[in-house]
Amino acid sequence: MNQTASLTRLLQLASPTLPVGAYSYSQGLEAAIEARVVRNAATACSWIEDVLRYSMASLEAPMLLRLIAGWQANDAALVARWNNLFLASRESAELRAETAQMGYSLARLLRELGEAEDDAFEALDEIAFPAAFAFAVAKWRIEPHAALTAYLWSWAENQVMAALKAVPLGQTDGQRLLLVLGDAVEEAARQAAQLQDEDMVNFAPGLALLSARHETQYSRLFRS
Repeated sequence: MNQTASLTRLLQLASPTLPVGAYSYSQGLEAAIEARVVRNAATACSWIEDVLRYSMASLEAPMLLRLIAGWQANDAALVARWNNLFLASRESAELRAETAQMGYSLARLLRELGEAEDDAFEALDEIAFPAAFAFAVAKWRIEPHAALTAYLWSWAENQVMAALKAVPLGQTDGQRLLLVLGDAVEEAARQAAQLQDEDMVNFAPGLALLSARHETQYSRLFRS
């Protein structure tokens, strides 16, 4: 696959139109809005940047790189190890259900598109979204750093879309947020690529607590 074809596949994989249900989750952001932690564009930006720095860049992103390497090497044991560790790292039932549902949906979509064999994910009892995303990256021979940057951008864009609906914010506010987050995404990708296994950490107690609170929040726009 040439470079242009790989880019179009990456854009397809990171697109908000990818039918895996990402738009239906806020990852604790809606609960942060309910708790008045997030009240406006400035506090929304701070929340998203903090989750990106202290959760995504320090754990999910480096795990994605390891999952890509596992699929590229056809190492089922390595893929299973990082997939299971990622599932175990989810701090709330909501966050775990989200990654399992999105992973299942992407794996099914890849099979329906003829891009994955029926037994491609047989070694995994339950597939996390990063593992399914990494499979597509390896299958389509997408450069790992580009894939990671697109993965983080897609996550950030979804968070901004959630803020637009729930804070609420205007479309111009959303574009300002994305301009700021663009630099943060690139820094997060660079940081993730440098982490050794023993340096990976996921310490975002505010995210964990508010995600857990969202499960019983009385009025919600987003899934729990």
